[in-house]
Amino acid sequence: MAKNILVELSDAMADAVETAGKATVLVDARRRFPASGIAMASDLILTADHVVERDDEIKVTLSDGAEVAARIAGRDPGSDLAVLKLERAAAATAEPSKGAARIGQIVLALGRPTNEGIQASLGTVSAIGGPVRTGRGAMLEQYIRTDSIPYPGFSGGPLVAADGTVVGLNTSGLARGTALTIPSAVAWKVGDALAKHGHIRRGYLGVRSQTVEIDTAAQKALKREQESGLLIVGVEKESPAAKGGLMVGDILVGVKGTPVMHHDELFGVLTGDVVGKATPMEVLRGGQLQTVNVTVGER
Repeated sequence: MAKNILVELSDAMADAVETAGKATVLVDARRRFPASGIAMASDLILTADHVVERDDEIKVTLSDGAEVAARIAGRDPGSDLAVLKLERAAAATAEPSKGAARIGQIVLALGRPTNEGIQASLGTVSAIGGPVRTGRGAMLEQYIRTDSIPYPGFSGGPLVAADGTVVGLNTSGLARGTALTIPSAVAWKVGDALAKHGHIRRGYLGVRSQTVEIDTAAQKALKREQESGLLIVGVEKESPAAKGGLMVGDILVGVKGTPVMHHDELFGVLTGDVVGKATPMEVLRGGQLQTVNVTVGER
């Protein structure tokens, strides 16, 4: 009998759900409908921060039906990610996808919002974007958008490839209720930091700025083509910027050798790696290029 391609595809999708479903858990940490989570280690659950409304009496139900108490190991409202620590190591661990998501790729959104078992929604990757500033005050390196249906309780659950590996974590808490997926490489990196430190460090300067065009003469002083920078229109007293010598009227054009043309680019370079460190910042002051070393604070 000739092979039926549709049957093979259907079986592959069902196998992917079965594989990833073992590491998809129910997270009971809010007043209303429970949400989902992903076991990134046998004792660590990665989920969406907005579904964790309680600091105690958190319960996680594993794929075998076992209920395990958990506590918050770390949370980051900016990226809408949280990590829960199980009181005992009992979860089957998810496997993140090794390759990057591709537009048109067939994927499955999974959730375990009830004790009845795993739920799935089929779709395709429709868009990949980023970096983008979230509504929660952070810069998300990348996001994935799909046309799968985000059923209630799917936040915190995985987006799964046809081989059962995890493409990312689904959440409706980043873009005013619109479902997005945080790629697994990003989610796992944040999750590891939360498990180790409890929070994510982000840089703070203490300036107000607006985007301005850089004229041709100023570009010559820069010795590079850069059409815009950030005009500093306000500096907070006793802020890292004030202590480092940044002034109202300066045009910030670079940080650590990286050109800065817009607010999102400044947001992107003020990572935890620069917090507490003297960081060279290029400014145009009176039409001349100057470098100011600012010890970046923590926001």
